[in-house]
Amino acid sequence: MEQDKSNAAPVEVPELLDEPRLIVETGLAARVAMIAAPVLLDLGYRLVRVKISSGQDTTLQIMADRPDGTMSVDDCEKASIGLSPVLDLEDPISQVYRLEISSPGIDRPLVRLTDFQRAISHEARIELNIGLDGRKRFRGWIEGTQGEGRDALLLLRRTDSKADEPADVKLPVNDISDARLILTEALIREALRAGKTALEEPQNEEDAAVVTRGLGRFAKPKPISPGGMAARRNAQPLRPKR
Repeated sequence: MEQDKSNAAPVEVPELLDEPRLIVETGLAARVAMIAAPVLLDLGYRLVRVKISSGQDTTLQIMADRPDGTMSVDDCEKASIGLSPVLDLEDPISQVYRLEISSPGIDRPLVRLTDFQRAISHEARIELNIGLDGRKRFRGWIEGTQGEGRDALLLLRRTDSKADEPADVKLPVNDISDARLILTEALIREALRAGKTALEEPQNEEDAAVVTRGLGRFAKPKPISPGGMAARRNAQPLRPKR
């Protein structure tokens, strides 16, 4: 049964624009993050996550937010306009790709200490690199944090513990490989009260504010709409890179 903590007092956390991420990417995504983070910082935004997905089309998703955790469609558009020329110049991805700028959504990834502090009383999934007592995956209510920076501990009251396992655990933040909120009714109600979304029934991070722009490494595209659908339909054929 879901534990309703929607009446819990709001947690006051500092709004730090330059607060470092504690959970970061590797490989090519890390290279893109190094390019994108300072551009976003100059615009007043913080990088949340970089994800590169390949399929029929390659998509570069850059997730960002303001220091208070919000990110509107207008913010996504502003970030997209600022990032596009820099990515074209630096050219970190060898193949053709589509750039997508998005907000973290309601069930957001947690990558900074303030993310965990704002998420107190909400349920989350946590995955560790090394693990604790042989276990790498945890699910539970975030109770708080102890310490600062990479030395901090995440206090979690588990909802997946067995009878012979402790319900309360302290997870080292520097060992977390992935952390995200679980979409619950309490989380949706809090987001709606805070005015972070206009959706009546948000479902998952697909409901985040998203702006998709045309292809990177491409010949001149036709103008696109903020939602990006025109880019998908009308982008001109690509020219091979010489």
